[in-house]
Amino acid sequence: MIRWRKGEVLEIRREWPGAVELVVSVASEGTCRALAYPALVGRPEPGDEVLLNTTALAMGLGTGGYAMVVALPNRLPEDPSGPGHLVKARYTPLQATVLGADEQDSPWHEVLREADGLDGMPVVVADLHSALPAILAGLPRTARAVYVMLDGGALPAWFSMSCAQLKEAGWLEAVVTVGQAFGGDVEAVTTHTGLLAARHVLGADVAIVTQGPGNLGTGTRWGFSGVSAGEAVNAAAVLGGRAVAALRVSEGDARERHQGLSHHSLTAYGRVALAPALVAVPALPGAFGERVREQARALAVRHELVDVELEGLREALDACPARLSTMGRGLDADLAYFLASAAAGRLAAALLAESGPPPIG
Repeated sequence: MIRWRKGEVLEIRREWPGAVELVVSVASEGTCRALAYPALVGRPEPGDEVLLNTTALAMGLGTGGYAMVVALPNRLPEDPSGPGHLVKARYTPLQATVLGADEQDSPWHEVLREADGLDGMPVVVADLHSALPAILAGLPRTARAVYVMLDGGALPAWFSMSCAQLKEAGWLEAVVTVGQAFGGDVEAVTTHTGLLAARHVLGADVAIVTQGPGNLGTGTRWGFSGVSAGEAVNAAAVLGGRAVAALRVSEGDARERHQGLSHHSLTAYGRVALAPALVAVPALPGAFGERVREQARALAVRHELVDVELEGLREALDACPARLSTMGRGLDADLAYFLASAAAGRLAAALLAESGPPPIG
């Protein structure tokens, strides 16, 4: 289940908030890239011995081109201090204690104990983490946007270089990590308290909900981590938010089940989401656009389909401070995917302005 290796740190390649990328020498196997989270294991330095988990690296996982640093056995970090009784990644070797916004020792406990609604806040829901920067591209820069990161992909928010770049550029206000995910600016126990924290602790105008990097899919109707998108629609509705569904659309994916409108969107929104949402249907041109619109009509049984014009969104995507990539495809290789995500941001912006595009049909 786990491939263990010992290595020696040769150099620090780069770093971003919460993560350090290393070059590590592994005896008889050469060198590899490794990633360390200093908050968990301490900060590695050249010459340090490191204990590695090389499982994802050996499997060639799309988001896993790293060996993961498990420990610096000869230079352990100091014990943590301060409040926090919320344990995440529970009962794994790297379980971590954090301060949850909703726990009793939190300065926000009283606020969240009484909080019971989102005041109509738009909540944009998407399948993949790669939708996050594109959704933000569709929002005005004046909107205070908070990302609520689910635990279907990466657990540490620090893995996402996009989050760090988007925050640095002022496109993203903060990250809330929920469930077993951790490392956000604010921690919460559930998607529900994560949304409430986004609104009442961080003052969000709009929340974006999706899993962290590393979507898991099996090629079956129900066996993919993105089913959580439907559950997030339900959570937003229960709390009085205005759910906006971002469609997963692709012209570049070679897999039939993801061409046009992905079966992930059809299952998550069409079967898992029991509450209605506004579905942002991008006004893509030509036969492909008509195909997407036709496929999306299957969601009209429960949801309201809203046609969103795309003028200016390509330019907004070009200006994004984070690299746009989905399943290894960049902006030009799968433009429709990013435009569909940006369209959901534009629809949320229309809700913020208390007006929006007309429904389809």
